[in-house]
Amino acid sequence: MLMCSASSNQSNISGSCLCGTVRFDINGSFDSFFLCHCSRCRKGSGTAHGANLFATDASLHWVAGEAEVKIFRLPGTRHQRSFCVECGSALPDVQMDGALLKIPAGCLDGPIEIRPTAHICCASRADWDVDLEKIVTMDGLPG
Repeated sequence: MLMCSASSNQSNISGSCLCGTVRFDINGSFDSFFLCHCSRCRKGSGTAHGANLFATDASLHWVAGEAEVKIFRLPGTRHQRSFCVECGSALPDVQMDGALLKIPAGCLDGPIEIRPTAHICCASRADWDVDLEKIVTMDGLPG
């Protein structure tokens, strides 16, 4: 059963927002890891796709800053996202009446074992999101 509480004694992985105001622990395992190319996820992430982990048997424990978490739900849809009101970083949220925990992969502070399960909603992929593996890569910022 999925739970959300304000404290935790142990955790599998921790996460936080960019400014550090919000911190959390996730206890349990991830069921899937989707890279979603729908226009809603692209708008919410500001990039080519959303990268979200999903868990049905995990718990979310807010360590700090829970009052600074804002939840936005797009009216008339199931699309929902949570973020820090200070820095705008994407944060976990409980969906489907508590049955599903969605965790943006970028807010996790440590390594995870699961790798992306699938690219989804590719029919909505941005027109510039093709052959990206052929673009020059750099280890740092351009000179």
